[in-house]
Amino acid sequence: MARRLYAHVAALPIVSPHGHTDPRWFAENAAFTDAAQLLLQPDHYVVRMLYSQGVRLEDLGIAPVDGSASVIADQRSAWRIFAENYHLFRGTPTRLWLDWVFHELFGIDVRLDRETADFYFDHIEQRLATPEFRPRALFDRLNIEVLATTESPLDRLEHHAAIRASGWQGRVITAFRPDPVVDPEYEGFLENLAALSALTGEDCFAYTGYLGALRQRRAAFADAGATSTDHGHPTAATADLGDAEAADLFSVVAAGKASPAQAELFRAHMLTVMAGMSIDDGLVMQLHPGSFRNHNSAVFRRFGRDKGGDIPARTDFVHGLRPLLDRFGNDPRLTLIVFTLDESTYARELAPLAGHYPALRLGPAWWFHDSPEGMRRFRARMTETAGFYNCVGFNDDTRAFLSIPARHDVARRIDCGVLADLVAQHQLDEDEAAELAVDLSYTLAKQAYHL
Repeated sequence: MARRLYAHVAALPIVSPHGHTDPRWFAENAAFTDAAQLLLQPDHYVVRMLYSQGVRLEDLGIAPVDGSASVIADQRSAWRIFAENYHLFRGTPTRLWLDWVFHELFGIDVRLDRETADFYFDHIEQRLATPEFRPRALFDRLNIEVLATTESPLDRLEHHAAIRASGWQGRVITAFRPDPVVDPEYEGFLENLAALSALTGEDCFAYTGYLGALRQRRAAFADAGATSTDHGHPTAATADLGDAEAADLFSVVAAGKASPAQAELFRAHMLTVMAGMSIDDGLVMQLHPGSFRNHNSAVFRRFGRDKGGDIPARTDFVHGLRPLLDRFGNDPRLTLIVFTLDESTYARELAPLAGHYPALRLGPAWWFHDSPEGMRRFRARMTETAGFYNCVGFNDDTRAFLSIPARHDVARRIDCGVLADLVAQHQLDEDEAAELAVDLSYTLAKQAYHL
C-alpha cells in the first residue's frame, strides 16, 4: 500500500521553500570544481561527524577565520580523509543522502572508502566539468520547481538580481534572515547597525529609523522574490512592549550596553514587531528556536559559524509565544511557521497550539530530526492533535545542493508509510491517503509559503 501511495508522489516537482544554498551558484552558473568543495566542506552534518572522531577541520579544507591558509589541506587530501572515515556515517541519514547522490547523479556503484577515494574524486571532478553539471542544469535535472535561499538584511541581493536579469527560468528566491541586526549578542551587532544605516539611509541607532530600515529591507527582499522571513532565535520568547518602553530598551541595545536579559527581551519584542510587519507586507514568518548556537567556543572562534557545533536545547513555546499570539495569533493574515529541536514539545505544546491558533503552523522535523525515525516521531506525536493540515509539508533546510532530492524522497517515503498504516487501521480510505501524500509532498508547502 505504501508503494502504491509513493507512486503518486515520486515524480512530483520539488518545492524547497527554506534552505541555505548559495545564490551565486545560479547567478554565475560556473562549474563546481571538485567533490570536496561541493559535497564535503559546506555540509555541517558531514563536518561535525568527522570532527567528533578527532579529524581536524583544517585537514578537511576548512579555513580558519584568521586567514592562516598555510594549514589548509588540498582538496584531494581532504576527500581522502572523508573517504577513509565514510564508515562513520553508517545508519545515519547523511549516508542515505550521500549514497543517493553518488549513485543517482554520478553513476557510481562502488562503495566510498580508502581504496575508492581517488576514483570518486577524479570521476566526480570529470563530471562536474561537463555542462550537465553546471548549477542551472542540475537545478532543472533535479526537478526543482522553486528554491529559496536565505540572506541577511545587509545582503545587497546582487546575485538574485543577476539571476532575474539572465533570463534563466529557474525560480530561485531569497528569504529575509534579520538575526545579524536583531540579536544584540550576534557578533558585530553594532557594526551591522552601522552597515544597515549606510545601506538604507536610515539612522539605525534611533528606534524609529531602525524600524524604518527593516521595513525598507523587507520590501527589497519581497521585490527580489522573497515570500518569507526566517528567525533563528535561541528561545521562543516573545514580548509586546509599548512604544516608549521599546525605544528605551533599544537605546541601551544600540549603545552596546545590553545585559543578557535585556538582549533576550529585545529579541522577544522584535519577534512580535516582525509578526506585525508580516501582516502588513504578507511575508510568511518562520521561527527556528531552541538551538544553542556555536556551543563549541573554540571552534567558533577559530572557524566561525555553521561548523556543526549547534546543539538542541529545551524550549518553552506555551509561555514563550503567548505575547505574540495574544497580539496576532487570531489574525489569519499572519502565517507563523514554528520549528523545534526539542521533541519533548511536540505533543505537549506545539500540536495543541497549532491545533488552535489560526496564525500558527508546524514546520517539519528539523535539522537533527529530518531522518526516517525523526520524521516518524514527528507524525506520531503531532498528527492526532494538530492534524496534517496545520503542518506545512517538508523543507530540506540544507546547504548541500545535490542532496535536496534525496532528502525530499526520504520524507515522501516515510509519509507514505505513515499513511499506509492509517489506511490499514481503517482510519483513512486509500484515495484520501493518496490525496494527503500529494499534499504533504507538494501542495502544503506551496500554500504555506505563498508559492
